[in-house]
Amino acid sequence: MKPSKYIDHTMLQPYADTAAIEKLCAEAKEYDFASVCINPCRIRLAAQLLEGSDVKVCTVIGFPLGAMTAESKIFEAKNALAEGADEVDMVINIGALKDGNDAYVIDEIRRIKEVCGTHILKVIIETGLLEDDEKIRACRDAKEAGADFVKTSTGFLKGGATVEDIRLMRSTVGETMGVKASGGVRTKEDFRAMIEAGATRIGTSSGVKLIAED
Repeated sequence: MKPSKYIDHTMLQPYADTAAIEKLCAEAKEYDFASVCINPCRIRLAAQLLEGSDVKVCTVIGFPLGAMTAESKIFEAKNALAEGADEVDMVINIGALKDGNDAYVIDEIRRIKEVCGTHILKVIIETGLLEDDEKIRACRDAKEAGADFVKTSTGFLKGGATVEDIRLMRSTVGETMGVKASGGVRTKEDFRAMIEAGATRIGTSSGVKLIAED
């Protein structure tokens, strides 16, 4: 896979305006990124701007805290797909995981995956808030629920992607699931290190810098 196809070109700041999304999508087409990752209110615009290209529209669900009800996340996912999203990145209920309520975590992910169908579902576990045993449980829960990827973080809370976490996540889910490194991947050295550790997707707002020639 060519390097650009690892990248979800990301713009999730609440102040992102139409011009910012237009620029993001133009860059994504120019550099042939895997997707743009944008807030749900910008899905329709991004889908129009990317029509005819193979750049996907990715959006976030339950973002950035993951603490809303499962029913709220399910509605968000349905609405996102109706608006034109190709991929969905959801935040787990971190409190439920910390309670040891894996049944809830699995059920919520499974229900959202049922909504997504053949569309890719990535599960954000927010590694910066978890101990290693909790990271392992979260990855196992996502795999059991049928998710397509596990993802390190939202980039809005404590911590971001680390090589150690990517290795742990990859060793937990095996080779059949995707692993997305998100949060703090800003240099070509970071980019290469994450891929070598097992990441198959990189969420970053620095995509152009990572791919452009020196």
